[in-house]
Amino acid sequence: MDHHHHHRPDSGNIKKENHFSLAISATLHCLIGCGLGEVLGMVIGTWLHMNNVSTTILAIILGFILGFTFGMIPLMRAGFRFNKAFKQVLIAEGLSIAVMETFEVIVQVYTPGVMDAHLSDWVFWKGMLFGLIAGFIAAFPVNYFFVKKGIRHLH
Repeated sequence: MDHHHHHRPDSGNIKKENHFSLAISATLHCLIGCGLGEVLGMVIGTWLHMNNVSTTILAIILGFILGFTFGMIPLMRAGFRFNKAFKQVLIAEGLSIAVMETFEVIVQVYTPGVMDAHLSDWVFWKGMLFGLIAGFIAAFPVNYFFVKKGIRHLH
């Protein structure tokens, strides 16, 4: 039986000092899925010489897909059926994913030169890094709130 991933409706058993570390863990978890999808979409779009809007849309779609996938895998391994795992991730991680994706894209779009850069340009990778950092910072308060309220599954 997997004791690492489960929904805890009552967060009263979690010590306050653990809220911060659980929120960090949840945000890192989100960053892995969203970040990989986001960067993968930007790399594919840039490599295929897609326009900026198409590249951004691809990055957002892949960010959501990978974010949801990385959120669902541990739940399904713990015995959740697909529909239940999807609903849990939608409720517990959907807002975090949306916030993270939004801030990643905003930073990438507004970092000078990123949207016109090629994969071999340092500014492209600088924009990806800044976007990921901004996404993490923006999504952390969302995850902290969810952990504190017992809405997140635990990592």
